[in-house]
Amino acid sequence: MRDNFNDLLWFLAVAEERSFTRAAAKIGITQSTLSHTIKRLETRMGLRLLARTTRSVSTTEAGERLRQSLAPRIAAIETDIAALTDDRDRPSGTVRITVSDHALEKLIWPKLRPLLLDYPDIRVEFSRDNGLRNIVEDGFDAGVRLGETVEKDMVAVRIGPDWRLVAIGSPRYFAERGVPLTPQDLVSHNCMMLRLTSGGGFYAWEFEKDGRDMRMRVEGQLRFNTTLPMVDAALAGYGIAYVPEDLVDEHVAAGRLQIVLDDWSPPFAGYYLYFPSSRQNSEAFKVIVNALRYSAR
Repeated sequence: MRDNFNDLLWFLAVAEERSFTRAAAKIGITQSTLSHTIKRLETRMGLRLLARTTRSVSTTEAGERLRQSLAPRIAAIETDIAALTDDRDRPSGTVRITVSDHALEKLIWPKLRPLLLDYPDIRVEFSRDNGLRNIVEDGFDAGVRLGETVEKDMVAVRIGPDWRLVAIGSPRYFAERGVPLTPQDLVSHNCMMLRLTSGGGFYAWEFEKDGRDMRMRVEGQLRFNTTLPMVDAALAGYGIAYVPEDLVDEHVAAGRLQIVLDDWSPPFAGYYLYFPSSRQNSEAFKVIVNALRYSAR
């Protein structure tokens, strides 16, 4: 019977249309082919399924029982196929991204927040992390890093402009402790330290001026593993923080914070979304990548 599924579908069409002519037109075959197929089905089953007259076609008792059995099953199959087609046309699935709090706050979430309302079947899991994670081993679909730190075997898509880290503190703090004029002056200041997830050490503040690179191992009372709380601590006068400039623009403009060592703070080459090439086959992932892709325009 499995090999003759079309015979059953064609019988159902005749039974519902009550006409070989209309059923043949609906299926897209000739009336003679349809008539021959129904006769073959009746012969194989050993039952008369349709009562034919010159003016009408109706089901026999056996034919009606077969119609009632087939109709809901075929309808259920058509519904399932339609659902599968919808899933194909409507991206769905979970995308896991490891990202720093700065990139999430200023770049990733502002772009995805309006988009995801239009894609309710896409689920995104964010993992805040300031370390260099192995996304394949740790089960992530993608990660966000500065361009210079992305592995060569990964696909990298730029998702943001250049930016820089700046040393900031409150005017009250600098009035009490003085303003550092060179990176070396930081050794006598209370600096907020950022612990890196990978390796467990603390970030060495990176400076550059006139082609001269310098990395400073700072010390201080407060230690964090994310960047955002450092801004609040700096506002409260606890010391100097080294944070992305766009996190403090408004505070600097309002005079609540002050940038120091400004000419020692070079720009970085922006954030990149990186992932293995195999992830490009997911429709949900493509939606996320296209939404995050950076354009200088």
